[in-house]
Amino acid sequence: MLAVLATLVATGECASAESLAEARKLYETGDYAACQDAAAKGVESNRWFEEWWLLKIRTELTTGKYADALKTFEAAHQIHTFSLPLKWIGVEVLRRSGRADEATGLLQSIRELAEAAPRRLEEVSSRVAAGRAMLATGADARVVLETYYDRAKKDDPTSAEPYFASGELSLAKFDYALAAEAFAGALKRAPDSPDAHLGLALAYQESDAERATAALTKSLELNPRHIDSLLFQADNLIDREGYQAAEDILAKVLEINPRHSRAWAYRAVLAHLAGDTTKEQTSRAEALSTWIANPEVDHLIGLKLSQKYRFAEGAAYQRRALEVAQNYQPANVQLCQDLLRLGKDEEGWKRAAAALEADPYNVVAYNLVSLNDVLSKYRILENAHFRLRMDGREADLYGDRALRLLTRARERLTKRYGVEIAGPVSVEVFPKQSDFAIRTFGLPGGSGFLGVCFGPVITINSPASRMARPANWEAVLWHEFCHSVTLGKTKNKMPRWLSEGISVYEERRENAAWGQSMTPEYRELILAGGATPVSQLSGAFLKPPSPMHLQFAYYESSMVVQYIADRFGENTIGKVLADLGDNVRINDALAKRTVPIDQLDANFDAWLKEQASKLGKPGTDWKRPEVALDAGSAEMAAWNKEHPNSFYGLLGEGRALLAEEKFAAAKTPLSKAIELYPTSGQAGGPYLLMAAVHRALKEPADERRMLEKHVALDADGIEPRLRLAELAEAAGDWPAVRVAAEQIIAINPLIPAPYRLLAKSANSIGDRRLAMESHRALLMLDPLGKAEHHYQLAKLLVEEKQLPAARNQIIRALEEAPRFREGHRLLLEIAAGMDREGAAPNTRPVPAQGATQPARSQ
Repeated sequence: MLAVLATLVATGECASAESLAEARKLYETGDYAACQDAAAKGVESNRWFEEWWLLKIRTELTTGKYADALKTFEAAHQIHTFSLPLKWIGVEVLRRSGRADEATGLLQSIRELAEAAPRRLEEVSSRVAAGRAMLATGADARVVLETYYDRAKKDDPTSAEPYFASGELSLAKFDYALAAEAFAGALKRAPDSPDAHLGLALAYQESDAERATAALTKSLELNPRHIDSLLFQADNLIDREGYQAAEDILAKVLEINPRHSRAWAYRAVLAHLAGDTTKEQTSRAEALSTWIANPEVDHLIGLKLSQKYRFAEGAAYQRRALEVAQNYQPANVQLCQDLLRLGKDEEGWKRAAAALEADPYNVVAYNLVSLNDVLSKYRILENAHFRLRMDGREADLYGDRALRLLTRARERLTKRYGVEIAGPVSVEVFPKQSDFAIRTFGLPGGSGFLGVCFGPVITINSPASRMARPANWEAVLWHEFCHSVTLGKTKNKMPRWLSEGISVYEERRENAAWGQSMTPEYRELILAGGATPVSQLSGAFLKPPSPMHLQFAYYESSMVVQYIADRFGENTIGKVLADLGDNVRINDALAKRTVPIDQLDANFDAWLKEQASKLGKPGTDWKRPEVALDAGSAEMAAWNKEHPNSFYGLLGEGRALLAEEKFAAAKTPLSKAIELYPTSGQAGGPYLLMAAVHRALKEPADERRMLEKHVALDADGIEPRLRLAELAEAAGDWPAVRVAAEQIIAINPLIPAPYRLLAKSANSIGDRRLAMESHRALLMLDPLGKAEHHYQLAKLLVEEKQLPAARNQIIRALEEAPRFREGHRLLLEIAAGMDREGAAPNTRPVPAQGATQPARSQ
């Protein structure tokens, strides 16, 4: 009889397992109603089979039937009293039923059971549930990972569950690489799980937009009603300002679960962005209606507002989250970042340290605390309006220059846009790109960013981080401070495209070589219909198909600003900014100040295509030659005979003739290339090639003219400016030498060449202050020439009648070169001068140890 009974039980469990798999398939594909019916029947037919209870509760939670989930849990708990997976899902049920205190007690009971009776962890699901409960009650994350999740993977290598748990833990700690590895492991074991594909999308969202999009698409393909995937989709739409589309997605989620807290939190975000305070409050209340102390709601609202640069509002929401759950680390870490972006450093850094102490495995907190140690060694330069923090050596080299530039930008831009900036703007300059990324984003990455502005705080990469690919740091600083102005004008309520567009536009206004201009690549993209409509421009900055498309988004945005200023008046942009500050949405503000948005889209598109068609001389052929890149001049000439107005063909022929040292012949195609496209300032362009021709033919005046045309279009070229300075020096044109040197310092102030040029120019025109600044810079950058620079400084100080300071400099010169005869002569002159001025005997200079005595140096 026992054998028969065992057979019947086994047969029943086998049948239940088969139907359970079918029911789970219904859940995974989004047929929640059918799944719930199947689970109810399963429970009725076999109350001792725990998996049916778990599936029924899970489906009821997913569809927002929290009262039903509570009844199911209570019935199941009477039968499966010691089930850890049931207790774990029961925590969520109790929270959603307004019984958060009981949920806390249940969490503690899971931990106590796991610790008191390890045999209960033999099942993988029990071990994973215990690990999750341990984390929720403050256990060490590494211990949980190793003792619970990794052990579960070994116990059952076919189970995806511990991989899901590991991935969730990694995401919570901002360890995206480890999360991707974990979800990939889950996917191998559960290839049709939408949760696994969504996990990969979340893991790749910061590093690989293409893979993240593909993973999200697959998740929704498997289950079009997968709530977490739909919410991630809505999140992305909010980022790209697709607010109506996001609302449509949230409506789908609320059809499935009308009480979903995160969906209502996103609705609160949308209401806030629309300036609808009442709807924001009611949406937040709905989000908290089932669990009033749920910290995720306020954290999520605040996070999205901070991502929209509304850091003050975001910080306020994080504080709300922490009022109900003071140890909720996501809110702690986000509040820390918000405070640092608001310039509230003291509280921000304290919170970072506290967050790391509470969670030693949080990557963002660890990065910030480590960075604070680095920043503590930086130097601070200040004036009434700016607080500039940078590496000490760099501060000596160009800190004052940066402050002068920022002051000039403030005078011009605040007046132009009618803005008063309260308090000093903090500017932080990072010689290491990784430090910049951590200060800016909390994590390494962001290699495409030169600078970022949060309003009262600006972070930029210093030239030291871009030695291989220098960029004009003065243009970057001007661009970022312009953001401070426009963000201040709008109270941080502006779309990214407009903010970037104004900054690029103002770069061009300040310096024709700054900013961006039309290129053949942009021309082709525009004429092919690749420009983004004005009404959708913010989306162009998110997940662009290539780096060129991202750069084009900046350019196109600046052209929208230029179009509006030219067509509707310069003050129109300021009026739009004021409207945004009053909670008017961007498309409504544009329609109010210009024309209806559909008409603006069409009119701008036509205007931009007209600008593109004007690039170069009419009739210019932009087709690239169908010949090898290293083709000789004869082959290029043959191609050009069939395409006489081909800019790239003529450029190629000129380049080939230059390589073949047929310099005079190269003038013809290059002259025509310049005629066809006179605004080409790109590296390898016709002006640089023609300058090389003139140099080879020893025609310095013409070479200089070509180089001047090129640098007027290129803000980042160092070599052309060095050559210009050399030509100007040969011609005795010292003001031109100084201009070239100053322009090089604006690109890279960390190389000695421009300071040598400045020193020569300053000496020639009698500018002692500039000469002294230049030699002091060279003392830091030119270690082999220290004796000469100390000597030159001593001479200049003598002229300034600063004899003690001059004596110190000449002694330092002699320390570097003890047999420096001119140095000894100068030292004698200084000593005699000090005697004439009645210097005390003990102030006479003492030669450096090992130096030749002055009296014997003759």
